[in-house]
Amino acid sequence: MTHQEPGRPVVRAEDRPSKLRDDGGSMLPERAADDTDQGWGEATGGNDAWLLEQRPPHWD
Repeated sequence: MTHQEPGRPVVRAEDRPSKLRDDGGSMLPERAADDTDQGWGEATGGNDAWLLEQRPPHWD
């Protein structure tokens, strides 16, 4: 059961405008701007190669 304020019409989900672009993709970005390395204040690029070099011998 849904709660409805008196005097306000009920809007069903299928009656709401779609948030899809004409090509079928979402209008929302895949990632938020602050969910990037730059958004976190980190340098671009990565240190994956260095991390792999630092693996202990027993991980192989």
